[in-house]
Amino acid sequence: MAPLKLPKSFSTCFSQKGLLLKLSSFTSNSTSPTLTMSPRSPKQPNENNREREFRTVFARFDADNDGKISALELRSYFESIGEYMSDQEAEGVIDELDTDGDGFIDFEDFMRMVKGDDEKEDVKAAFEMFEYEKGCGEISAMSLQKTLSRLGDSKSYEECLEMIKVFDTHGKGGVDFNEFRKMMMV
Repeated sequence: MAPLKLPKSFSTCFSQKGLLLKLSSFTSNSTSPTLTMSPRSPKQPNENNREREFRTVFARFDADNDGKISALELRSYFESIGEYMSDQEAEGVIDELDTDGDGFIDFEDFMRMVKGDDEKEDVKAAFEMFEYEKGCGEISAMSLQKTLSRLGDSKSYEECLEMIKVFDTHGKGGVDFNEFRKMMMV
C-alpha cells in the first residue's frame, strides 16, 4: 500500500524528518491489504474498508479513545515512534487541523487531512484572490470590498467590515488563511 503523506501544513513541523504514515503498518499483519471492490465501480476500492483503515490509524493517535486527538496524544504518538515534537509544534498542528475550534483533532478533521492537499490548494487559491496585498497573509475589509466589486457584487466598506468580523477570531481586523479555510468549510 502506498504511504499516506501528511499534508504540508502538518509536515512543516517534520520536514527535516520526512515522516510518512503507512496504513499497512497500523492495520492487519498481512503485507498486502485486501481492498473490496464495488460491483458498480470495479476501479474504486470499497469506501467502508478505506474508512475503517483510517479509523484504525486514528485510534492509534487517540490513546484515551474519546474520539479526539489532543496535543498530548499527538506528542505521545510521535514519541512512541522515536520522533520528538515540542508542545508548541503539537499545538500548531492542532490549530492547523481543528476546524470546530475545540482544541482537538476529531475524525472529520483527520479525514480532511488524509484526503490530501488538493482541497487546501483550491482554498489557498481562493484566499489569494481575496488577499489584495499579495503575501500579506490576510483579507482586509478593503481587499474584500475590492474583490467583490471586481466579481460584480459591490458591498459597502461597512458591510465588508461586518463580514470580516464574523470570521476574525483573533480580532485583528482581517481574516488569515486558517480563518478563511474554516469559513469555507461552514
